[in-house]
Amino acid sequence: MVESLATAPASKVSLLRRFLGWCVHAFTASGIAIAAVILYLLVQGGPDAFRWSFLLMILATLVDAVDGTFARAVRIKEAVPSFDGRRLDDITDWLTYTCLPLMLIWRAGLIPEHTVPWLIAPLLASAYGFCQVDIKTHDGYFLGFPSLWNVVALYIYALPVPPWPALYLLLLLAFLTFVPVKHLYPSMPGKLNRFATITGAVWGVLVVALVFLLPTSAEPERSTAERVMAYGSMIYPAFYMVTSWYITLKGWAQQPAPSTP
Repeated sequence: MVESLATAPASKVSLLRRFLGWCVHAFTASGIAIAAVILYLLVQGGPDAFRWSFLLMILATLVDAVDGTFARAVRIKEAVPSFDGRRLDDITDWLTYTCLPLMLIWRAGLIPEHTVPWLIAPLLASAYGFCQVDIKTHDGYFLGFPSLWNVVALYIYALPVPPWPALYLLLLLAFLTFVPVKHLYPSMPGKLNRFATITGAVWGVLVVALVFLLPTSAEPERSTAERVMAYGSMIYPAFYMVTSWYITLKGWAQQPAPSTP
């Protein structure tokens, strides 16, 4: 994600750095263009709408994963001090990590039809998470479930998860947005975060392969190859969640007990 850095006087910024700064912002904004195509696919429908929507969500995630590196390289707040790239980044993430995945869950019929209004719960929970000032901790973690609804939608579709358990999972994760569990933040420093970055890259390749195996509907029976790929690729999300909870519980256990008067 785009990081804020100390600003410098605009007069001291070269035209090249200013140009490169705007190029970084344009790269971040490409996520909004990707979101527009996903929206078109989900509204228009068609035999490959869900498959292409998932592929474009992966592309948007890739943009989000590297734009911060580019921003730090050009010292973005110095290069373009008048433009808030972090706000642009949050708008893009809100669309590609939350709104569109939840819309896909609705359009693909992944939860019972009459329970669709319950999708407001993860939507509002994600809005709360995005607006939390301390959502990113000083030691390099996300607090609460980090609105990875694109990943949730993919596995509900790919396995597939039956409609009622899928709804319960969505509501549980929405609730966990409010629980101050430290979730790994792969782009931040730290051994676990670096390990999560490396293994996450391998997982990303598996996910792309999985998406190409997906049927055009959530209803047909899954092939053996697809089931093996889906369950095998779940090792990384399981590692992510288990490690995050382990770190949190360990931290809670090490907190000193309150003194009694």
